[in-house]
Amino acid sequence: MTGLRPAALLLAGCATGAVAQTTQAPEIVVTGRGLADQPGDRAFDVVTIDRGRIETNASDRLESVLADVAGLQQFRRSDSRSANPTSQGITLRGLGGNASSRALLILDGVPQTDPFGGWVAFPAYATDRIGRIRVTRGGGSGFYGPGALAGTIEMDSATPTALAPLIGSVAYGSRDSIETQGSAALVRPGGFATISGAYARGDGFTPTVADDRGPVDRPAAYEQASGAIRTVLALAADTEVQVNAAAFTDTRERGTPFTANRSEGADASIRLVGRGRWGWSALGYVQTRAFASSFAAINAARTTATQTLDQYNTPATGFGARVEVQPPLGEAIALRLGADVRDVKGQTQERYTFVAASPTRRRIAGGENLTGGLFADGSVQAGDVTLSLGGRVDWWRIGGGFLRENTIATGAAINDLSFADRTGTEATGRAGIAWRVASPVTLRAAAYRGWRLPTLNELYRPFRVGADATAANAALSPERLTGVEGGVTLTPTATTSIAATVFHSRLDDAIANVSAGTGPGTFPLVGFVAAGGIYRVRQNLDAVRSNGIEVDASWRPGPVGVTASYSHVDARVRASGAALALDGLRPAQTPRDQVSATIDGRYRGIAAAVTIRHVARQFEDDQNSRTLAPATTLDTYLALPVTTALSVEARAENLFDERVEAGISGANIVERATPRTLWIGLRYRPR
Repeated sequence: MTGLRPAALLLAGCATGAVAQTTQAPEIVVTGRGLADQPGDRAFDVVTIDRGRIETNASDRLESVLADVAGLQQFRRSDSRSANPTSQGITLRGLGGNASSRALLILDGVPQTDPFGGWVAFPAYATDRIGRIRVTRGGGSGFYGPGALAGTIEMDSATPTALAPLIGSVAYGSRDSIETQGSAALVRPGGFATISGAYARGDGFTPTVADDRGPVDRPAAYEQASGAIRTVLALAADTEVQVNAAAFTDTRERGTPFTANRSEGADASIRLVGRGRWGWSALGYVQTRAFASSFAAINAARTTATQTLDQYNTPATGFGARVEVQPPLGEAIALRLGADVRDVKGQTQERYTFVAASPTRRRIAGGENLTGGLFADGSVQAGDVTLSLGGRVDWWRIGGGFLRENTIATGAAINDLSFADRTGTEATGRAGIAWRVASPVTLRAAAYRGWRLPTLNELYRPFRVGADATAANAALSPERLTGVEGGVTLTPTATTSIAATVFHSRLDDAIANVSAGTGPGTFPLVGFVAAGGIYRVRQNLDAVRSNGIEVDASWRPGPVGVTASYSHVDARVRASGAALALDGLRPAQTPRDQVSATIDGRYRGIAAAVTIRHVARQFEDDQNSRTLAPATTLDTYLALPVTTALSVEARAENLFDERVEAGISGANIVERATPRTLWIGLRYRPR
């Protein structure tokens, strides 16, 4: 992690000097973005979150911003102040899941999920440096790589039009919380350079609800920081280079002794973009991650906590590259051709089976996943009809998998397993059509197929949550999704838009944590499970079938506007064999209905927003035996100008202190998400 910092600073210094040298060429304009959005995207269900909405979010956190898109959810309802990082995978359309993501998250063209586990390190993304977010629901978006089962979430860093020489904010909130963000930008006609940082800490709230607490329960404190350096330079009138370097650190506790966890990471990327007659792009990137976590068993009276696992290090790296070209085929035809590769390696290092407060065994498990693909994505505009067709062919390899366990005192081997390497190919793609029937009406239809390789975490790492334990499975198969959708987009006025989409998805070989026993007892690859705990194994289910409807609307006739998003999903598991008991049940952590609606406005420097969100009941577990209650929350944001550059901000999360249930442990202990949190602060941003 620290090795990237000197290089990043050197890049920033070189970029600053280079920007200064390009002041003699004002006709050169850089954007800092990749190739233009595909015209064929209008055939799919796409939602855009602009910078204005990002700035007026009550929590100032990326996961809350993404919640504006109904149906886009994490595995659990908690945010990155109290959730275990490994539970923060993201998905769409009720496909359920576990810690890994079933949606593909991209920042400036680079995949962002953890190389080992597939979860998202949300504290790494300060909202001040994000310029735009595009969410494409549905699978098969091939030119960003595999993994887009449920959809693709594209994030772009802020462009020169959104930057200022200096912006910053500081806020103080409930439970002695502090948040601050700041960035500096040097913008010239030949390029720009930015440096930004963010810091947050808080004493936290007690996750266990009041009725279930005992002496061991306490507030879950957190401390998080991130920084990024970005430079964009014009190499020629139609060619630019983009260099990014970023790092983060994230420390959280889960609300009892022996539940602290820590994440660290650093990323670097370089992208060349050509916008001439032949459009082209070449990207290379590296990711490093480290994760450590501790787990505890709590007695029935919640008077004592005993450490059960010390996952003291989980190092992982990801390397990747992508090249693509846009040949000149005329104004009516757009085509992207390219290839990409991604290689991830990682391992978990753990101490477990504690006796007299000391570990007696050690485990190391991990491996390597490699994917490489060729892709093509094109569209044709024929009058009022837009046709879109894309596909990719991938080769994959799961290799080097191992599990070694030994006693600490003697070094004697308990398990020394090497798993067979596996390879395969996958062909996926999507097709869509958009027909502008009349000026305000566009009809859409699409079909797609996507796939996802199991993560190293799913293949090799067992884990615990409270008294529950889940074993990994090195024989997991890739997940494959087939889906169809149809929709209509209405634009009755220039300031009004309503889009409705109905969809059907089938996720074959869905990876799930399947219950296989109850404690007390000793189980393979996880050891002892206490009374009240559940033993689970990661398995491929036959399928998860999901049908639903999504509606997104916006109305902005003037300085005040309204946006709303609604998702209704009927998702069911199809299972047989050892998992037959799950057949016909709902996937764990999958609500039937989600709603998000915001009224916001700006007038003479005053900015305000009110957001209401509702999530229906959902099941904590695969057997649908533990129910998380529905919840409706209200967030507010208000900024009042003091000067032309300085504003006072007041924010409220979960204003009415709704109990948002996030989890239920094996002993029926309920955990909640963020309670009412109030903020007051200052923001400096020259206008």
